[in-house]
Amino acid sequence: MPYHDDLRKRKRTGGRRRPYRKRKSCEKGSFPTETTVGEPKRKVERRRGGALKVRVLSEEYACVSDPTTGETKKVKILRVIKNPSNVDYDRRGVITKGALIETPLGMARVSSRPGQDGLINAVLLPKGAAKEHAR
Repeated sequence: MPYHDDLRKRKRTGGRRRPYRKRKSCEKGSFPTETTVGEPKRKVERRRGGALKVRVLSEEYACVSDPTTGETKKVKILRVIKNPSNVDYDRRGVITKGALIETPLGMARVSSRPGQDGLINAVLLPKGAAKEHAR
């Protein structure tokens, strides 16, 4: 648990709790990566332990797998249909995990986290289920 999780709270007596130190650089957070459809752009960040995190800023293609045949193909993303994680993301066309995207193969649900993983993986939805999800 980070050190600063209870500094915004007050003491049981109602008194103010003052921070005893500032955040270390390893405790800093970062802004969410809002992946959109467009010219491929990536951002590589150094994380704790020297690990590298690749963030997708924008991408044209997704790896879509068909669960009936077991095949995976790299296809173009036509548009973002729906994003259940945030109503604002719907309007702006931001891709996150769980977003519904339209591809030449049909409608697909994003199964990876583009802002964390550095790629966009999606699973093709059956034709009947695709219409229900779009509402």
